[in-house]
This record gives sequence, C-alpha cells and structure tokens, in this order.
Amino acid sequence: MPDTIHIIEPTLADQTGHCYSFIASFCRASNGVLLSLWANRKADIGFAEKNVQLHRHFHSKLRRFQSYGLYKRLLNAPGKVFVSTASLADLALMKWAARGTVPSGKVYFYFHWLNASDKKRAFLARLAKQQPDFVMLGPTPSVINIFREAGFKNAHIVPYPISGQVHNHSAGHDDFSGLLYAGAARQDKGISHVVDLVAHMENLKLKIPFRLQNSPDHRGKYDAATKADIQRLENMAYPHLELFPETLSADGYARLFAGAICIQLYNAADFADRISGVTLDALSAGSPIVTTAGTWIARMVQRFDAGLVVDSTEPEQTLSAIQKIIAEYPRYNANAYQAGLELQQENSADFLFKTVAGQPGKI
Repeated sequence: MPDTIHIIEPTLADQTGHCYSFIASFCRASNGVLLSLWANRKADIGFAEKNVQLHRHFHSKLRRFQSYGLYKRLLNAPGKVFVSTASLADLALMKWAARGTVPSGKVYFYFHWLNASDKKRAFLARLAKQQPDFVMLGPTPSVINIFREAGFKNAHIVPYPISGQVHNHSAGHDDFSGLLYAGAARQDKGISHVVDLVAHMENLKLKIPFRLQNSPDHRGKYDAATKADIQRLENMAYPHLELFPETLSADGYARLFAGAICIQLYNAADFADRISGVTLDALSAGSPIVTTAGTWIARMVQRFDAGLVVDSTEPEQTLSAIQKIIAEYPRYNANAYQAGLELQQENSADFLFKTVAGQPGKI
C-alpha cells in the first residue's frame, strides 16, 4: 500500500456536483490509506474519514500554473499522484514537470471523457513514447481505446464511482411527485429542450410539478445560449415550476429525486459513450428517466426498463413519454430502484481505489 495518495482536483470547492461525489466515493473506499486532497483554495468540504488531509491550494484563474508547480513537487515526493478529473492539459503539464521518465505506478489520470481529434491523437502518440508509464483510467471503452491506440500500455477501464449521497433505502415504492432536471444548466445537457418542454406544458395548462435546477456550471457561469434559456424560463408563468438557481447541499440535491421522473435530453453526440452522474443518482433514488436515443444514458434506461428513450427532443414526444411513465409509475420506479442496486455494485469506488493503490482486482 502507498504511503500517501495525492488527489488533484482544482475545481473542488464545496459539496455540490459530481466532482464532490466522485472524490467522496474514492475517500470512503480508501481503507485508512493517507489521502492528501489538493482542492480549490476556497474549499468548504468535510469528510468523515480521518485519513483525508485537505489542502486549499488552487486559485481558479491560476490553476494551470499551480498544477505545474504542484506536479513538479509531488513527482519528487513519496506517494502516488492521482489526477481525478484529467485533461490533455494535465498530461502536458505533468510531462513538463517531470525531469525524466516517470516511474511505473507513480501517476494516474482518470479521464471522464475525451473528444479526440487527429491533433490530440498525435499528441498522445508522442507522449506515449516519452512517458510510457503514465497510467490512464476511464469509465468506458471509447475513452480508453484512444489511449491504447496511442501506445499507452497502462490504460484501463475502471467504473465511474457511483455516489453514495443519493440512495433510496425504501423498497422503491415512491409516489410520483413531479418532473426533475438535475445538475448544472448546460446546452450539452439539453437545457434548451427542457425549457421548450416547460413552455409546451404551460401552453397546455398542465399541472405536472417540475423541479428544475438552473444553477450555473462549476465556474459559476452560463454561456450566452444558456443565459438566454434561463431568461426565457424565468419569464414563464407555469405555476407548477420550482427553480433552484443556487447549487444545493448534498442532502438538498438528494431530496430532489424523491418520486421524480428525471428528464435528461442530453446531446447524443456528446454523451454517446459518456457517463452521466445524474443518471446514476436518479437510478439510485428510484427515479425513472426520459432520455435521448443514442446515449449511454439510453442504454442504461433500456437495460433496466427504467424509463423511456425518445428519438426526438421535441416537447410533444417528451411529454408523451412522461405521461406513459406517470401511468405506470410504480413499475418504472421499482425498475429504477433495482437498477440503482445493481449499479451500486458494478460502479463501486472500491475498483478505482484498488487500481490507484496498486491492488487491482477483477474489474
């Protein structure tokens, strides 16, 4: 077992979002190993695990420069380095920080997803020759195959650790309470389609409750298109809409899912093989899902019959799917609950921790 695992997560600032749940899951699986967590300089988080040392280190606008300095420091210190939300920039910074070839088992990168271009693939091929012992981890074959094709010999599929913060401890028999859009309001997560759906429901004078998180991304910002969608949403007069513009606590976020139908009209190209933490949270809570065809989310929904998949994001088709689920909510709710139980096992953080700690089991 390593003396220390240094976790690098510059954007981690509070208990909101999947950045926190990812790290919290990893820490809970650590089995007493000393974890040194390098987070945002304003981090306000708490872990029950006494083996976690929090370093409030990163300034949002300086994190690339700070990452380079920290990587250089940690490469020359005992223990392992685990970049938990890695990007190609992290690979480049780690390469520059290293004086020579980084030894095997020293540095681990977890890529949640990667949109590879020819230029990026060429960069990775060069890096694989310079730093062949970088360990690349990711949740799906499409992510890991990019690194394997580039020549990295240590590229492994490791399940995305499911959050323990959202879990329905009942037998999965919640009554339907309303629709839910959870997580940050973003274009790739279908916020425009969701606003169209609310407008359609308003025009039809429906009375279906809708809980909608319209909070910004982890940088506290909206892009121009999303800002326009939020303005459109705030100008609506749908009386059964409840907006959550601020990021929520872990408990507040978990409560959103009780009795809900989770609406995930995500962009199919962006989420074709990209894991959604909201999906894992929804199923863990027993919340059925309406989602877009051609996504990883759709495959999970179809695998467990835990909701419905739409071929179009037009509000008429989405509403039709919603009404079908409402009509059979106890069945879909029970299926989603069972899906959550299975995924809690399949996506246990134990796999990820044991891989980084040097105790890989059967994955």
